[in-house]
Order: sequence, then structure tokens, then C-alpha cells
Amino acid sequence: MQYCLLSTWKMSYTAMEKAYQELLADKPLEDAIIHGVTTVENDENIHSVGYGGLPNLNGEVFLDAAFMNGSTMRYGAISSVKDIKNPIKVAYKLTERILNCYLTAEGAEEYARDNGFEFQKMLTNEAEKRWSDKVDEKGHDTVCFIGKKANDIMVGVSTSGLFMKEKGRVGDTPIIGAGYYADSLVGACAATGIGENIMRGCLSYHVVSLMKSGLTVQQACNKALIEHIELLTRGQFTTEDISIIAIDSDGNFGAATTKKAFPFVYANDKKRPTLMVAYNNDNRIEIVEASFEWAENYKGD
Repeated sequence: MQYCLLSTWKMSYTAMEKAYQELLADKPLEDAIIHGVTTVENDENIHSVGYGGLPNLNGEVFLDAAFMNGSTMRYGAISSVKDIKNPIKVAYKLTERILNCYLTAEGAEEYARDNGFEFQKMLTNEAEKRWSDKVDEKGHDTVCFIGKKANDIMVGVSTSGLFMKEKGRVGDTPIIGAGYYADSLVGACAATGIGENIMRGCLSYHVVSLMKSGLTVQQACNKALIEHIELLTRGQFTTEDISIIAIDSDGNFGAATTKKAFPFVYANDKKRPTLMVAYNNDNRIEIVEASFEWAENYKGD
């Protein structure tokens, strides 16, 4: 397999098409991933990422993002930033660093300004109305893109985090090992859901570690999620909203979820972007291609 791409949620389908075109044109893998993520960040109709993202308790939109190269093991991340148009671009720029590669709040914003990144008001009228009406109080989704080209595997993630979160709250998205992890010799994983609970078990790293031990990518997703559920249950934490996607070094994909149904998108050099659904039936995961009717009726991001 020459290349493949994997992304979270139905909301990423259009973005996946654009990222896929980058690889068809033989562009670098990082370009494809960043193009995919920025397409979601720029879409005001997507209410959990970037422009139009859901505000915190104070009615302000704060964003988190990260990028990791599984061949060089370099990563960059930013969190709790305001009005950076494309946080994923800043996170990617930080992969050039060995130290100080994860910046937060005003420090990350200062770095973005110093390096010429674009700023804009990220709070849309619709998002402000949702905040004032106190609707969608459970809104939180992360766009995750994982890609493989030749021997390289990379991952990029971006989110506006929990709706009505406290100022300064950061979830799993920018945290290496929790919200994302990549090792080109093994594979990569990324997570979406309630960040505090994802971080309690370093979920993304756990999936990659299980693949390294010899499990298939789907076996690793299944086992990691079951063990994570056991861990959270022991601590009496909620388990109902955690999902993961992963690929192995051969480009095979896997996914698992604690939700009844979790949509994601997959493509490779022989398969155009396709909306898939992972179903959870008593912790048994079944993955199928989404039907047209299912896609039309799905109302989430």
C-alpha cells in the first residue's frame, strides 16, 4: 500500500477528499494531513473544531492542536489558544523544535504571532447564540487525521474542547500519548471524546504499544478500549464517550468506541474516501461501510 488516510467523524469527509487529492498529486504526507485538518478548522458549520467552535464558560473559544511525525518522533502542540485561525499549522511548525515544542495560552499565541500565523475572531454568531442559550452542553469532538505514505506515519489533531469548559481547561487532544501517538515502525492512534477520561490511561500510546507487542491494529484497538473501560470503571468514571482510530505500519486500519456508533473515514491508494461506522455491541466492535441512509440520518459532527 503506497499511502492511506484515516480521520474521525462524518464531519471530516469533505476534508478527507481534499487531503486525498494531495496524496494523489504526490504531495508530502504532512501537507495532506494539514490540509485535511485546516479544512475542518475553517468550516464554521462544524461546532467542535476551529472557527465556529463552541465557547467556554466565559463565551470565548479556546483551541488545542497537535502534530506528530512517527519517523522522526518529533511533535508539536499548542493548547488554550485564542483566535489563532489554524492551530494545526502552529503545532506543525513546533515540530521543528527539540525543546519548547508544546506551548500553551499566551506563550503559544506569542509564538504564532512572531512566526506570522494568521489570527481572526473564532467566535461565530451561531456559536455565541449556543453559548447564550446554554444548548449542546455535551458538545466535544476532535478532528483527527492519521496518514501513511511510503514508510512514514503522521498524525494531526485539533479541537475546541468541551463546550462550557472552565478557562484554562485542556483535554487529551494536545497531550502526546493520550490524544495521539505515532511510531512509523509500528503504527499510530488518535482519540476523540471526553479528554479527562482518555488521559487517565494514555489511550493512544497504549494502542500503539499493543500493536508493537504483536496484535493486529483492530485487536489492539479492541483490547486497549476494553482495558481502558475497566480502568475507568474501577475509578467510577464515565465511559460512554470515547472513540479511537488507528493504522499499522502496513496501512491497515482499526477503530473502537464506547458509543453505540462512531463514524470515521478511510482512504488508500486503491480506495477513495469512504465513510465507515464502528458499532459497539456489548463491547464487541463491528465495522461496516456506512449506508447512504445512515449517513443522511446521522446528526452528529
